[in-house]
Amino acid sequence: MTPFLTAYLARIGWNHTPDVSLETLRALHLHHNGAIPFENLDVVLPREIELSDEAIFQKLVVARRGGYCFEQNGLFERALKEVGFEVRSLLGRVVISNPPQMPPRTHRILLVQLAGEPWIADVGFGGQTLTAPIRLHADIEQITPHGVYRLQRAGDDWVLQFRHHERWQSMYQFEMGQQYQADFVMGNFHSAHWPASHFRHHLLMCRHLPDGVKLTLTNFHFTHWRQGQVQEERVLTNVAALYETLQTRFGLGVDDAQHGFSLQELETVMSRFELHGVQA
Repeated sequence: MTPFLTAYLARIGWNHTPDVSLETLRALHLHHNGAIPFENLDVVLPREIELSDEAIFQKLVVARRGGYCFEQNGLFERALKEVGFEVRSLLGRVVISNPPQMPPRTHRILLVQLAGEPWIADVGFGGQTLTAPIRLHADIEQITPHGVYRLQRAGDDWVLQFRHHERWQSMYQFEMGQQYQADFVMGNFHSAHWPASHFRHHLLMCRHLPDGVKLTLTNFHFTHWRQGQVQEERVLTNVAALYETLQTRFGLGVDDAQHGFSLQELETVMSRFELHGVQA
């Protein structure tokens, strides 16, 4: 294996020899979700998010940070390619909040061709992200370790939906056309710098564990879920408690010289946020 792939597998805690198979694809997908949290800290801090292969590797693997879709699925795409999978990135438009008009393409997902069959993989959609690849087939329910999903056609495009309280909620609409690095750079810049971007106004984190547990964080609000049911919910009382939670519950690295951050840095940026009377 290449040094990159060895380091990546160690980062996600998967101690097997990968091959081009559905079993490997499923295992890598789930272990990636469990080890590398979804997070937007660099937008909040604020720091520029670089999308080169080396920048993503240094942040998510070496520094043990997390990231959002452009980083998460960029890393996963590279790992799958080095295993030998046929994979490329697609771009989607996030519609989970039912926007009044079609939003820009700001979500990166992966199309994997396996034994002549197309699959969708996505390790970067926060609290509702897939934790297993799903077949690119319309109108069939597909069960993952953390929920039930389906795909529907929208003209030439596709829509991914998840089942929520006995109804279907659309997540994003995506197209199958070829995308380029410049497209990811543009979508990343919009997500990080557009004044109304939710990434600029909330600290967001999520981690999906292989046993069905999901951990989420919105500013100071922490929730521990199991199979869709709340097991623990609390408001962190101060930034020190938040800093500890990032490390102990989300496994976030904070000590790297380039990508780490101190309690004092976090206190400075979290002073912008207040939740239910909790002061930073």
